[in-house]
Amino acid sequence: MVTSLHHKRIVIFGSGNGSNAENIIKYFKKNNQAEVTHVFSNNKRAKILKRAYNLDVNAIHFDRSSFYGTNEMLNLLKDIQPDLIVLAGFLWLFPEKIVEAFPDKVINLHPALLPKFGGKGMYGANVHKAVVEQKEEKTGITIHFVNEVYDDGKIIAQFETELKPTDTVEDVASKINELEMEHFPKVINELLFPERYDTNGN
Repeated sequence: MVTSLHHKRIVIFGSGNGSNAENIIKYFKKNNQAEVTHVFSNNKRAKILKRAYNLDVNAIHFDRSSFYGTNEMLNLLKDIQPDLIVLAGFLWLFPEKIVEAFPDKVINLHPALLPKFGGKGMYGANVHKAVVEQKEEKTGITIHFVNEVYDDGKIIAQFETELKPTDTVEDVASKINELEMEHFPKVINELLFPERYDTNGN
């Protein structure tokens, strides 16, 4: 089985703080069979680029034209040949041409239990605020494949957390962050190495 010896490559796209990206990079630095090779951001001042740079990962800013207007990003990704493209706090709709070029290889983390609180504009604090306003008894995270519609792809995994009536937006954000830190890298690992996990996810 030559494929099992292949060093798996992960590419991350993000628009903001990059705490998930940093967590994923560190998780796979302990794993000598996979690594985060590149972090891309559409936001030149995003902290995610600095976090990646500090961890010796290629940190690259790109603009709307190279992403949507030309095939520049598509061709760069084809050169990198990632085994998985991970969207972690990435706010732009992923181009259909890239999704089609990497079938079942583009995944996203959404900070709610889809199909609830999904769609355009539903990210970060916007989601947590809606969850509090709707007086939800639980929330969680959804990891799903990406298609050409916001938060619409096939669900890979969901993880829940209970909420109290007194929970604030900040409380919800903290609970979601805990779930993300614990589960997101593990799910990525399971997707990269499915042969190591049985059908029960063990």
